[in-house]
Amino acid sequence: MTPTVDGTLAASPPDAATAAASAAAASFAALLGKLDYLGPTDIEHIRQAYRFADEAHLGQLRKNGDPYITHPIAVAAQCAEWKLDAQALMAALMHDAIEDCGVTKQELVERFGAPVAELVDGLTKLERLEFTSREQNQAESFRKMLLAMAKDVRVILIKLADRTHNMRTMADMPRNKWQRISSETLEIYAPIAHRLGLNFTYRELQDLAFRFLHPWRYEVLSKALNKARNRRRDLIARVQQEVEAAFGRHKLGVRMMGREKTLYSIYRKMDSKHLSFAQVTDIYGFRLVVPDLTDCYTALGVLHQLYKPLPGKFRDYVAIPKVNGYQSLHTTLVGPFGTNIEFQVRTHAMDVVAESGVAAHWLYKANEPGSDMSQRLGTQWLQSLLDIQQETHDASEFWDHIKIDLFPDAVYVFTPKSKILALPRGATVVDFAYAIHSDIGQRTVAARINGEQRPLRSELANGDVVEVITDEKAEPNPTWLSFVKTGRARSKIRHHLKTVAQEKSLELGERMLSQALRSEGIAQLPGEDGDHGTVWDKLLRFTGNKSRGELLSDIGMGRRIASMVGKKLAVLLAETGLKPDAVLISTERYAAGQDDGTLQGVVTLDGSEGLSVQYAPCCKPIPGDRIVGYLGRGEGLVVHAEDCPTARRLRDRDAERFLEVEWADEPVRSFDTTVIVTVANGKGVLARVASSIAAAEADITHVDMGDEPAQTATDIRFSVSVRDRQHLADVLRSLKRTPSVIKAQRYKAAAKA
Repeated sequence: MTPTVDGTLAASPPDAATAAASAAAASFAALLGKLDYLGPTDIEHIRQAYRFADEAHLGQLRKNGDPYITHPIAVAAQCAEWKLDAQALMAALMHDAIEDCGVTKQELVERFGAPVAELVDGLTKLERLEFTSREQNQAESFRKMLLAMAKDVRVILIKLADRTHNMRTMADMPRNKWQRISSETLEIYAPIAHRLGLNFTYRELQDLAFRFLHPWRYEVLSKALNKARNRRRDLIARVQQEVEAAFGRHKLGVRMMGREKTLYSIYRKMDSKHLSFAQVTDIYGFRLVVPDLTDCYTALGVLHQLYKPLPGKFRDYVAIPKVNGYQSLHTTLVGPFGTNIEFQVRTHAMDVVAESGVAAHWLYKANEPGSDMSQRLGTQWLQSLLDIQQETHDASEFWDHIKIDLFPDAVYVFTPKSKILALPRGATVVDFAYAIHSDIGQRTVAARINGEQRPLRSELANGDVVEVITDEKAEPNPTWLSFVKTGRARSKIRHHLKTVAQEKSLELGERMLSQALRSEGIAQLPGEDGDHGTVWDKLLRFTGNKSRGELLSDIGMGRRIASMVGKKLAVLLAETGLKPDAVLISTERYAAGQDDGTLQGVVTLDGSEGLSVQYAPCCKPIPGDRIVGYLGRGEGLVVHAEDCPTARRLRDRDAERFLEVEWADEPVRSFDTTVIVTVANGKGVLARVASSIAAAEADITHVDMGDEPAQTATDIRFSVSVRDRQHLADVLRSLKRTPSVIKAQRYKAAAKA
């Protein structure tokens, strides 16, 4: 007979059920020992959640043979270390109940209340939905978790505790899963822990992932670090003794702790800078915790008097905190025997935030007047996820945006009013504009950095003062997507471009369908009311569209042929008794020249059409040119010059996709075209040619001189912005009068054989 947990006797050896119960009871007892900060009522609620989870997971085992309930208890124990509230601990105990045990969210609401059920639901993966790939499943699951996290940060804290315990027990998992789970931990969960300021968890996740991703490298580095630790023991003791003596002379109370670089950070530094282990000099460091803010700078002065500081290695994260709320003074000093040693100086409150980040909200209650804990801890980033979510309906796209923001190697820049903004390294003026406000980003046209005019794609550096210049009529440019770095800017630009493209294509589609219907003898598009509503329903069933707006957008984007839809609509209208007007048919077809029935009604262009109309880059038509329109599949209307070789090939292949277009009497903007100028090479030639173009009131948008070595006569290709053919003729005349210009002509694309 053997004693059980409660002291009674049981048969020996115990059966599996008894062993499982003993293990679970013992582990829950360990959890209870960490709940001394909670009241009796809260502890009783946690006990009820434990019993529910224990019953739900009954019979389930971990890979190492332990009862499954030991995992939720370990997750809850980690959350208790962060002093999370009772609701979070209850959710931690039941975090796998919906996913693995068939428990419903409604059941959790009824037994434990809506807040706990919402936490558990936010943690639940979308296993029961079918996705096209594992990557999409992962993206959709992560999307759900992040959105829940943005509403309640406890979700990600529980998730990080869950992932930490899974990584600690990874050795029990099949080796074929090590790579995937460790990579996911390193790429996703460790950066989130860092972003939220959970530095201890961040470092542990990195080292655990490194251990299972690269076992051999981990083992070699671990042995090297142990040897180095033994060699440096005397040095560390001497530094500690000298520093404590210096602070004792200045009567400044300080708590001193040693700090060792993690194996993964050592490996990453060796890998990125191609160093040997012996060349990594900042493996060891010290952290000094002082009573208050002023003492931080006093302590820094004491250290700099004791040891010489290394130039360029001082960082003040107290005055300018990191994005995740981290505050500390960092300085690297030259210690005994010429060894570089990093010191971090901070207050107790800063130390709690530095190690526990967002969890410090529970660990340490800030009592300073006007303290904004949530903002200081970087939870603005969490809230920004909701903004991105509203504009990004594709899970993979949302995932891309978030991954951009998870690596916040930040630069700190200033507005003209001295407000500090933290942006990812590599962020540009456009990122800065969107960080201030979406409307500022949408209307940005120019910027000044430190008082100097700079391009919008300019990357920002620490300390830059950035002034954004806006225009009420300006709109985001699609080319911005090629250089913006923040997920917020990228999602805002994409959302705007999609919205504008849809609006413009809908407007163009309505015009095209209306003109096609006139060619069938119907004067105007029918409304959606009464009998006409039934007509539209039948037409939508015919085309396969969900709404009238979607159908018109498809026509505008070239996914539907307006003439075919118009014929079908005319037939449906005829069924309601509406007869076509024979005179209108004759007038429209004669005016449009539709002898073969291929061309649709005329579309008038003035340059304000936006993204639904593109001007072909092969021939770059300008007002005054004879033009044709091609309805590319999904591209909207593409306008070519009538004699363009590309347009001729397309007409031979897809004649039914062409429609007649014409220029408006007064276009609202200038258009780009290409001019080739042959010059006699010499000093100042390019400047004289550019001056001649400017004298004709044309803007140069691009210059290409080719890659060939300079010759006696050289062709220079200019993209110039002109109003019409007459304006282009003025530019060419101005060029031909310029000294050194041999020939000037408009570029025309050659027909391909």
